[in-house]
Amino acid sequence: MTAPIRTAVVGFGLAGSVFHAPAIAADPRFSLDFLVTSDPDRQAQARAAHPGAEVLASAAELWGRELDLVVVATPPATHVALAEAALDAGAAVVVDKPFTVTSAEGEALIAKAAAAGQLLTTYQNRRWDGEYLTLKKLIAEGALGEVRRFESRLERWSPQIAKVWKAEATAADGGGILYDLGTHLIDQALQLFGPVRRVYGELDARRPQEKADDDVFVALEHESGVRSHLWMNLSTPQLGPRYRVLGSEAAYTKVVPDQQEAQILAGILPGDPDYGVDPEANWGVLGRDGALEKVPTEPGNFAEFYALLAAALRDGGPVPVDPADSVAALKIIEAVRAQQG
Repeated sequence: MTAPIRTAVVGFGLAGSVFHAPAIAADPRFSLDFLVTSDPDRQAQARAAHPGAEVLASAAELWGRELDLVVVATPPATHVALAEAALDAGAAVVVDKPFTVTSAEGEALIAKAAAAGQLLTTYQNRRWDGEYLTLKKLIAEGALGEVRRFESRLERWSPQIAKVWKAEATAADGGGILYDLGTHLIDQALQLFGPVRRVYGELDARRPQEKADDDVFVALEHESGVRSHLWMNLSTPQLGPRYRVLGSEAAYTKVVPDQQEAQILAGILPGDPDYGVDPEANWGVLGRDGALEKVPTEPGNFAEFYALLAAALRDGGPVPVDPADSVAALKIIEAVRAQQG
């Protein structure tokens, strides 16, 4: 494949408008041909942001058109049906997280893609967070010694639910913070420290309108011996550090999380020299109390997902994220939910 990869993005909410469309538009190996949203305001936003793309009101209007890739960036309960339709239409598929609502659905979708001979991957963009890339580098260099405990948080102060679908979604629909931010935290922990042998979780719904969960803690005991403690919370008046990683020789603490989402919303897009750059004031620290040093944050780069995807589609390289990894994370989510009775 040498011509641009003809691409449709289904859904133009936060995922479609901030994470997918800008990265695709910035990569000359892709052509952003179609944007799909039924919301009139989002249709207008899509046309303004990407005037070269045709805006459609429903995914049904896509099928039968010349497409190489379909990106599914819609609410979780719709992922399977849209991904299956895209595979049936002969397109490769990117499914935003959570990949599917259940691990069984995920395994079936992987099998369908294999039978169709089509590429399938999951958008786990936080594998390209600056702090995650920095921590991977520190671990590879042995800067922490033997890692013993990994503390990771994604917290917000969001006492009201702004999106209609999130206000209405139950856990059976893929609603709640465990499926949302938790998918990122679990994926990072599995990538860093490997499979788990024991899972513990706490689920709470603090906001009156919440139908699933918005305050979650998950503890993982990895087969490697590392323990991961993961917090995700939308009712946090004071935010905890993004990372605190304890090793036998040193610790790494990073307070401020990756800023790529905020940058894109501010108009700093992939390709801009400032994109993904973490200011020195936000850098984490490495060492022991009394002997701490600032560690420059590796540049964040969500767009790398699409660079790797282009290589997979054109040259037969590996997909940027193996969807089996997302199924492994879903099994942990299911284990946490099973503990709740």
